[in-house]
Amino acid sequence: MAGPLDGFRILDLSQIVSGPFGSMLLSDQGADVIKVEPVDGQDVTRRQNFARGGLSAFFLNGNRGKRSVSLDLTRDEGRAILLELASEADVFIQNFRPGACDRLGIGYDDVRAVNPEVVYVSISGYGPDGPYAGRPVLDPVIQGLTGMVAHQVNPDIPFPDLVRNIVSDKATALTVAQATTAALLARERGAGGQHVVVPMLDSTLAFFWNDGMVAHTLPGDGVSPGRTLAEVYQLTDCVDGQLIYFAASTAHIHGISRAVGHPEWCDDPRYSLEGFVEDQQNHIDFGVMTVEAFATMTVADALAGLLEADVPSGPILEKEEVLEHPQVVHNEAITTWEHPTAGTVRSARPGARFSGTPVEMRLSASHKGADNREVLRGAGRSDAEIDRLLADGVIGEPDPF
Repeated sequence: MAGPLDGFRILDLSQIVSGPFGSMLLSDQGADVIKVEPVDGQDVTRRQNFARGGLSAFFLNGNRGKRSVSLDLTRDEGRAILLELASEADVFIQNFRPGACDRLGIGYDDVRAVNPEVVYVSISGYGPDGPYAGRPVLDPVIQGLTGMVAHQVNPDIPFPDLVRNIVSDKATALTVAQATTAALLARERGAGGQHVVVPMLDSTLAFFWNDGMVAHTLPGDGVSPGRTLAEVYQLTDCVDGQLIYFAASTAHIHGISRAVGHPEWCDDPRYSLEGFVEDQQNHIDFGVMTVEAFATMTVADALAGLLEADVPSGPILEKEEVLEHPQVVHNEAITTWEHPTAGTVRSARPGARFSGTPVEMRLSASHKGADNREVLRGAGRSDAEIDRLLADGVIGEPDPF
């Protein structure tokens, strides 16, 4: 059986990650995604870093399972082809700067004119208007503006730092995927098509807010004190390495006490969740005591004790070790497949599993323009017309690989 989005078609004009990763998630759930790229130029993730056979790992990780067409959207005929494809699409995704699609003649009103039922998704850095709307932006800038960078402070090295992956882009991509399916559901229930606007700034702030802004959620007086997760989170040093554990209950706190060889701490009411809430110094003192105790243990012994005590804990794996972790292997969380030019490829399996509409990953990736002929034939163009469009530069030559 096909995935839950089987039968839906998406035109994806977006580049880099905020749009492409979101549409790839929808592709993994069964949607037919056509990536539209320029004749001159390309998605910057196609740059040949960590690449083989003309495809980069960065591009593969955000565009697997899509077909690619290359159109010159500065030409009337190129725009006409795009609108022809849009007339049969369910979703249109773009992350151009605000106003750029309107100036090209492929904005929401233009696409809606040929397809009133379309779900048109506009991704931008700051939003469609406002004092920052026209500024260029990439992931780390949004991290800084949302307070995320200031939040990344290790008490032992008290300097702010970036989250060292593109968390803003990926939070936006998740928002795009969720909002798209919500809009499609609303359409199925009779609401019709609509314009979905997704600013990276808003998406990242909403993603960060849950725990990152707890100290700013209740303004005014009368709010009890506390410690943020950023202040609590830290690595634990052992004799031969480091590990991670976290206590979210009194049972966990008592389990840690037993794991480090101090069951008598369990009898002290200061070292409990209630004791930590009553006086933050109790929490600090317990932290110092456990740091000293773990420092005398090996990682293996400490993890064994924490596991026996049913405390959430684990090692700090190198990336190569992740690939071989027994639970990762058991879950088949990583799929290995063969691409005709890139060779052996590893891809992460989609995180959601559907019992009634199981997902089958589309284990493919297209060079730029590789699917021009197939897509245009599907739109009713003859081979002679396609040859003319190619000769005129309205569509691009497929990449040589």
